[in-house]
Amino acid sequence: MTDERNFVSFSADPTPDQLRIVEQSDFQAIIVPVRENLSARKALPIGENWPKTVLRLRIDRFAEDDALVAENPDVFGQESSSDVHDPRNPQVAAGEIRARLQDAEPDGQVADSVAERLESLLEKGAAGFVFDGLEPNAAPFYRRLLERLRSAYPDAVFVAATPGLPRDEAEYLAAQGFDYCLSSFGWWDLKARWLLDEHAALSRHCPLLAEITPSAANRTTDPAAAQALVLAAQFTGSGLIVPVDFLASLSATDGPSDLIGETNLTDGTMEPLTSVGSRLTGIVRYDSASQRDASRAAILLVNLADEHAKVPSNLLDGLRFRASEVNQFAALEAREARVIELGRHDAIAHKPRASKKAVTQAANAPRIVVENLEPSVAGGEFAVKCVVGERIEVSADIYTDGHEMVGARLLWRAERDSKWNAVPMLEEGNDEWHAAFTPERLGRHEYTVEAWDDRFGYYRESIVKKVDAGVAQEVDFTEGRQFLERAAGNAKGAHKRAIENAMSVLEDAQDDQTRAAALTDPALVDAMDALDPHHHSAKAPVQLVDAERREARFSSWYELFPRSMTDDKSRHGNLRDVIDHLPRVRAMGFDTLYFPPIHPIGQTNRKGPNNTLTPDEGDPGSPYAIGSAEGGHDALHPELGTLDDFRALVGAAKDHGLELALDFAIQCSPDHPWLKEHPGWFSWRPDGSMKYAENPPKKYQDIVNVDFYGPDAVPDLWIALRDVVLFWVGEGVKVFRVDNPHTKPLPFWEWMIREVREEHPDVIFLSEAFTRPKVMYRLAKVGFSQSYTYFTWRNSKAELTEYIEELTSRAPKDFFRPHFFVNTPDINPVFLQTGGRPAHRIRAVLAATLSGLWGVYSGFELCDATPLPGKEEYLDSEKFEVRPRDWRTPGDIVEDVTLLNCLRRGHPALQTHLNTKFYAAYDDNVIYYGKPSPDDGDMILVMVNMDPHNAHDCDFEVPLWEFGLPDDGSIAVEDLVNGERFEWTGKMQSIHLTPDEPYRIWRVESEGGARG
Repeated sequence: MTDERNFVSFSADPTPDQLRIVEQSDFQAIIVPVRENLSARKALPIGENWPKTVLRLRIDRFAEDDALVAENPDVFGQESSSDVHDPRNPQVAAGEIRARLQDAEPDGQVADSVAERLESLLEKGAAGFVFDGLEPNAAPFYRRLLERLRSAYPDAVFVAATPGLPRDEAEYLAAQGFDYCLSSFGWWDLKARWLLDEHAALSRHCPLLAEITPSAANRTTDPAAAQALVLAAQFTGSGLIVPVDFLASLSATDGPSDLIGETNLTDGTMEPLTSVGSRLTGIVRYDSASQRDASRAAILLVNLADEHAKVPSNLLDGLRFRASEVNQFAALEAREARVIELGRHDAIAHKPRASKKAVTQAANAPRIVVENLEPSVAGGEFAVKCVVGERIEVSADIYTDGHEMVGARLLWRAERDSKWNAVPMLEEGNDEWHAAFTPERLGRHEYTVEAWDDRFGYYRESIVKKVDAGVAQEVDFTEGRQFLERAAGNAKGAHKRAIENAMSVLEDAQDDQTRAAALTDPALVDAMDALDPHHHSAKAPVQLVDAERREARFSSWYELFPRSMTDDKSRHGNLRDVIDHLPRVRAMGFDTLYFPPIHPIGQTNRKGPNNTLTPDEGDPGSPYAIGSAEGGHDALHPELGTLDDFRALVGAAKDHGLELALDFAIQCSPDHPWLKEHPGWFSWRPDGSMKYAENPPKKYQDIVNVDFYGPDAVPDLWIALRDVVLFWVGEGVKVFRVDNPHTKPLPFWEWMIREVREEHPDVIFLSEAFTRPKVMYRLAKVGFSQSYTYFTWRNSKAELTEYIEELTSRAPKDFFRPHFFVNTPDINPVFLQTGGRPAHRIRAVLAATLSGLWGVYSGFELCDATPLPGKEEYLDSEKFEVRPRDWRTPGDIVEDVTLLNCLRRGHPALQTHLNTKFYAAYDDNVIYYGKPSPDDGDMILVMVNMDPHNAHDCDFEVPLWEFGLPDDGSIAVEDLVNGERFEWTGKMQSIHLTPDEPYRIWRVESEGGARG
C-alpha cells in the first residue's frame, strides 16, 4: 500500500489548470471517477504526467452483451419493476446489468474476470481504487479479490466507500482487508458525536479517510469556515480527500498544507471534550487506542459561532497531557479552528521506603477514623459560639476496618482546665455518633471526640450470639475470664467487686446461659468500660467553643444621641438628661441602650448640618470626629457631663433593667492628643499633612485614621486601643458596638477581643461591618459576638428568605449572630422613605421576629424617614446637629414596638434566628415563617405583607405535619396581636393583609388549646 493518505478528488477528467493547482499543493495523489462499467475497453483517464491516480468505480456493473453475463446467469440479473430499489445505489443504466457478487464464488469465473480487469487498470497506471456500491453480503468476494490484487500490486491502495451504510454493515466491510474506509465526514456538522462513534467502530479494522464532499464544501461561507473544515477533516481522519474546486478556493488564501501541523496522530482514538450544546467543539486525539497507553495527544477546537468563544478552563480535566504554552488556549475568533499539540507529563513517582521505621510508623497510625466533627469552625481554628446553658449537640463519623466494635466518648472542659469531662457517644446509624454537653460557665471551652477498639464489648456481643445459637465452646469463656483477669489488676471498689462476682460465676456456673448473663451484667459492663485500656485510641482535633451570656444571642437595642435628649435645640443635652428617658426606653421593652461616641469632638474641619463643610459657631460637629484638647477615647465630651454623671447613668440604667452599649470607633479628629503624643501611630504625607478618611463616595474631612503598622504602632497603639476598651469596662460598660471593623486589621481584632474577654468574658462586641460576606464572617470568627447584616436591604420575600436560609443552614450558623437593625444614623433605607407607617411596621415585625437580636435608631418608632434628597441618609441628621423630638406623635408605632419586645421576652422561640422555617404562602409579596419553641411544645407563626402600598389575599399552608397531624387535622391558634383564640382545621387556609394591618403573629399547638 502506498504511504499516501491525502487526495484531491475530481468529478470528471482533470483539466490542465486543475492539475497545476494540485501540483502547487502538498497533495501527491488524485481520485478520478470512472463512469463506465467493467465491460468497457476505453482508454484509462490517466495522463502521462499526472500524480498518482486512484480510480473511483463500481465493480458490480457490466454490459448486457458481455460474454461473462451469459456464462453466469446465477450471478447476473436485471432489476424488475417490482423490485424495491435501494436508494443508496444508482439505478442500473440502460444497456447495463448488475452482478450479484454475493452469489459469485470468491474463486469462480466472475471473481477471476473482475480481478483480471482491475489488474489491467493497475497495469496501465492506476494507483488503486475507491470502491463504490459495496454490499455487505458480498464480503467474502471482496476479501478474496483484495488478496489477489495486493499479491500482484502490493503498493496499490484500496478504499471502501462506506458512508450511508448502517453502522454494523460498514464495520463488517471495514474488516475485509481494505486499506481505508471513507468516513461520513461530509455529512458532519462539526459538532454531533456520531462521527466519533463511527470512527471508534470502523478504525479498529482500517484507517478512515475524511472526505470533504462537494456539498460540504459548498456549505462554507467564508475562508475561515473553509479552513476550519479542512483542519477538522485532517484531524478526524487518517487521511484527507479534498474536491479540486475547493482546493482552488483555498489556494487564494492559505493552502491546506499550511493549515495544520504534523500531529502524527492519524491512527489514534478520539474523545469529545465539550458537550453538544457548547458553543465550542473540542475533541482530543491520542497516538494510540486509549489515553492510558498514549504518549502524545492533540486537541481540535472549532468555534462555530459568529463571535469569539472562550476555551473552557476545565477542558483538560482528567487528561494527563498539557500544552507547551498557555496562550494556545486563547479565545477563538468567529468560525476559527485550532489544533493544539499536547505532551504527556511524567507521573510523580518515588522509590518505596523499605525501612522498618516506615512500617512501624504505618502500624502505629490511627486504625480508627474520627472525622466530620460538628459543630466546628474552620477545623477548630476558631470557636463555635453558644450561650451559657445552651446544649451543644456534637456529632462525628466514627468507623474502623473489619468487624471490631468501636467505643466512643465526647470529652469537654473549660479552657486550661486539666480534667476532661466525659460523655458516652451513641451510634445512630451509618457510623454517625452523637452526644451533647452544656457549658455552664462564661468563657472558652474545648471539646474533642475519642474512639477506640472496644474489645470486651465485641467479645460480650459475640458470646451472647454464640450462646443463643448453642455453639459456645469452653475456650470462649476462657477468653472472657482472661479479659476479667487483666482488668482486675487495676480495679478498685465497686468495679473490683463486680469483676470478682463475674469471675466467681464463670467458675461455678453449670450452664452457658448463666455464664453469659454474668458477662453482660450492667455492673460488670460499667466496670469494664471504666477500665478499658482503649486499644487503638484515636482523637479528633480539639474544637473551641465560646460560651457567652444570653445577651450575645438575645437582646433588643435602642440607639440615641445623648446630646439630643433636650427640649431646646439651643441647649446641648447631657448624660443626666438621658436618665429622664430611661423609663420611656424601658417601657418600649428594650434592654440595651446604645450611644454613638460620647468623647470630645475636634474643631478642625468640623462638619455643619447635613454634612456641610461650613459650620456655624456652636454647631456640635460629628461625634465620630473623636478627640480634642479635652481628651480622646477615654474622655467624655465636656457638654455631656463628667465621669460621675456617666456612673450615675450606668447605675440608673441598671435600675431600669437597661444595659449601656458604647461605640468603639478607632478614628481621630486632627485635634486628637495622640497625633502630638504619638505621631508614629499615624501615616504622614511627605509635606507633613495627613490624608483624611474616606469610604467612597462618603468623605470624612474631620477624621484621620491611625496606622496599625506605623513606625511606632506595634505594640504601643494596639495596647492603647485595648486599654481604651478596658477603661470603659472598668466604668461598667460590657457591650461595645465597633465602627467599621472591616477597615482595621483582622489580627488586631482577634488579639484585642481575646485579651479583653479572657479577663472579662461577659463583654460583648457588635461588628458594624457592612461589607463583603466573607469579611463579615471572618470578623465573627475572630471574636465578634454579633454583626450588623444585609437585612437592611433585603426587602423582597425571595431576598429575605434566601438570606435567612444562608444564616441558618450553612456554616455561618455556628459562629455568626445576625443583628437586625431596621435603621441607623447612617442608613435611612429607601423602603422606609417611600413606605410610610406600613413600611416601618413591616420592617419592625420582620427584624423582631426573625432574629434574637434587633435594633432601632431613635425616631424609627415615630416613622421619621425624611431623606436627604437622592440619598439613603436622614435630612437634618443627628450626626451633625442637636435634634429634640416629641416622643409620641399621631401615627407612631410605639405600640407595635412595645408589643414586639413583649412577645420576644415571653416566647423563647423568638429569641434566636436558628429555628426559622419558611412555609408556603401563595403570594410573592407575603412572607410566612415559623419559630418552634425549644421544647417543641408550640410554634410561633409570623405572616407579613411586604408590600406597604397594597393589600394582598393569599392561601397558605398550616404546618400540621410539624405536629404529626394529618392534612385535615385541627390545631389550636392564639392571635398574639389581638388576643383572639380559635382553631384551624385543614392544611389550607386563607388570609387578607392590608397595609394598615400588614402582619399577623400566631401561636399554635396541637394539644391542650391555646394558652397565653
